[in-house]
This record gives sequence, structure tokens and C-alpha cells, in this order.
Amino acid sequence: MESILNALKSKLADEQVTTNQTVRELHSRDETYHETSLPDIVVFPKSTEDVSHIMKVAQEFKTPVTPFGVGSSLEGHVIPYQNGMTVDFSLMNKIIEIKENDLLVTVQPGVTREQLNKELKKYGLFFPVDPGANATLGGMAATNASGTTSVKYGVMRDQVRDMEVVLANGSVIHTGSLAAKSASGYHLNGLFVGSEGTLGCFTELTLQVYGIPEHIVAARATFPTFTQAIDAVTAILNAGIPIARVEFVDEATVIQINKFSETNYPIEPTLFLEFHGNQAGLQADVDFTKEIMKDHDCQEFIFETDTKARNHLWDARHNVAYAYIHGHVGKKMMLTDVAVPISELANAIIYARAELDKLGVPGGLLGHVGDGNFHGLIMIDMTNTEEVQKAKEFNEKVVLYALERGGTCTGEHGVGVGKKQYQQLEHGAALQIMKQIKKALDPNNILNPNKIVDME
Repeated sequence: MESILNALKSKLADEQVTTNQTVRELHSRDETYHETSLPDIVVFPKSTEDVSHIMKVAQEFKTPVTPFGVGSSLEGHVIPYQNGMTVDFSLMNKIIEIKENDLLVTVQPGVTREQLNKELKKYGLFFPVDPGANATLGGMAATNASGTTSVKYGVMRDQVRDMEVVLANGSVIHTGSLAAKSASGYHLNGLFVGSEGTLGCFTELTLQVYGIPEHIVAARATFPTFTQAIDAVTAILNAGIPIARVEFVDEATVIQINKFSETNYPIEPTLFLEFHGNQAGLQADVDFTKEIMKDHDCQEFIFETDTKARNHLWDARHNVAYAYIHGHVGKKMMLTDVAVPISELANAIIYARAELDKLGVPGGLLGHVGDGNFHGLIMIDMTNTEEVQKAKEFNEKVVLYALERGGTCTGEHGVGVGKKQYQQLEHGAALQIMKQIKKALDPNNILNPNKIVDME
């Protein structure tokens, strides 16, 4: 340990390297039920050069390295199960350049989503990927985050134009360019985004941004059944209506929302929707949507054009996890996600709700139904082994249901350790290609080891 500390401090200031117990504990967990594990050392780089030095030291001592943003991940991605070093990027939080004419921004990985949007607002721009948490952009790229706006703007991978990456040996590469498209070489952006810190440490990201819409309309719609709600979404998408957000919550989740956010929404399957555009065009989209809703027995369709009311609606949706946590003190949240083809979504949600009802524990379903991605949220007593086992079995049933229908074990939370066991089933022989890539870029398996794939 002393040798590693001395090697790190040969180029880093003392305050950038710590073995403090409290700091280590803060870096031993994410926001889920997964078991904690302490890093031996926590390092706070301030530059690409610092990260390169850290990786060279890690390589010399064969020490595991786990990148860390704000710890908002949901499948154990940042938990250092092999101990070693956690690299906390909170000091690398500068917005390097805003190229408003190119609709691009270059940032360090520790910049958070809200921090970026606050600065972009001065230019009439915004960054659309919204996973709910105020996550770092480096962490969002590492997990290929998405969220409520992905139905219109795409996921994190769609926004990344270029990245600066420090590899396991300390060398530095760029994965793309500033051009809007390229037919040159392998698609390294696509490879590194979603790699969860297993292939390299991101030190700069160049991201696509968008003009703030001239007009925004939000709405809430309720339906008698899950099927009618999901069929309405499918009809909206098939009609070509450029909807910006379309979120589903079940009755159990509406109850928690009403308690936590002090709303009075009807206890029925509910859609939260949002439309972006110019006022004239939006009116036509809204009118068309109204007709579609009527065709699917929509019970109530309420619009919010006032900014405060619209924000309250989306705050209620984004605070679902906290609503469940506050409503079930002493229990821990298990949150899983899958994605299926849109045509399979209604049946998948019906199946998941039926399985959840069998558990006899509090929980609900919600999701970004415009792209077939939904979540199961369960509150469990971690000291009750029977409850924990039931929750894990529920997770597995939902995953297997999705995979059998051409879906994926995770639409946005990522693999980490929670979904690693399903990689062979989902990817088959392609998993060996992933392992070969990992071996080529990280031959000593020091970068976030045993996440996504297990290496012999």
C-alpha cells in the first residue's frame, strides 16, 4: 500500500490521494441494494495527465481501478468489489467549450447534467438526456444512460461526437471527431459508450446539444387498462407524432406519487406526455393525439402549458423512486429494467405486474414506453432472506420474459454486476468477442474488473 501511495503522490498533491475511512465508505456503494465494498484508496484527478499517471501506477502495481461519478448508478457499476483504487472525477467538472454554431459542447466527465443545462440555457440550448438523477456526464456515457426524452432525442450513445479516453496503460486516445458523421474506421464512440469503465477512463466528452423548444406542452392521460395505455402510445408513434416524452406508471405507483408529491391523480394506469415544437405545429400534434386517446378509451386527458404546473408533473414522475423510499421506511429499493419490442410491451407489463402481485411486497411498474423500456421497482427488507430471494426471482422472470421476445436484460441501467449473469444468454457467441476486446485493451483486467463480463 505504501509503495502505491508514494507512486501516486510523485505527481499528485497529497489532498488528491486519500485512505480516509469515511471517504472510502462513500465510494463503497451506489443507489441500489447491491452489497458494499471498500476501495483501498480514493484518488481525485484534476486533469487528463493526472488520470494517465493514475493508470500507469495502477498498471505497474496491477491494482484495480474503478471510475466514480456521483454514485447514482443502479446495478453496482461503481462498487469496487476487487478493492484497489476508486478514481473520483468530481474535480474534473469544467465545461471546456460551447460551440453554439455547431450545436456541440466539450466537457470534463465530472460535469453534471443540471450543471451543463444551466450554462447552456444562456445560449438558448439544452442537453436532452434525462435519466432523472443529476448524474455526471462521464457516468452517463459509461452506462449509455437514457431517460424520459429518449423517444425523441435518443440515448447517450446518440449524443457523443468524440471522447478523450485514458486506456489501461495510461495512453490517451480520441474516439471520434467534430464532424456530424463519419465513414472512417471502427465506431469507437459506440464501443466505449456503455462500457461501464471496463475499457478506459473518460476525461473529455464532446456532446451534441439542441435548441430549447419554442413551445412545450405536457399532458397526463389515464386509461382503464395497461393494454389500452400502451396501445395508445403505439398509435401515437405509428402516426408519426414527434412526441418528446411518453412515460407510463401503474396504479400502485400513482398512489405513491400522490402521497409524496401531494398530487391527486386518479388511481389508474397513467401516461405522462410532453410535446416540443413551435406553437402552430404543436397544436396540430396535440389535436391528433386527443383523437388517438379517444380511440383507446382514455378516461382523462389533462394538459399543462404553464411552466410551473408542467415542472410539477415531471418532478412527480422523476421522484417516483424517492416516493417509494419515503413511503416504505426501513426497506431497500430493488430497481430493475428491461426493454422489449413495442409490440410486446403491453403483454410484458401485464406479465410483470402479475408476477409482482404474487410477491406480496410493495412495488410498482413504470417506464419510458415510447421505446419499449420499463422498470420494476420493489421495496424489500434486506434482513428478510425470503423477501430478497423473491425479489431476485421476480427480476429473473422479467428478464427471461424480455429475452425470449427479442428484448434485452437492460434498456438503460446497464449491466454492472446485477445483470452480468444474463450476458451469455442475451449475446451468445458475441460475448466472446466482447471478452477479446476487453483482453486486448486491458490485458491485466484492472479496469473495473468483473463488471459486464468475467475474465479468467
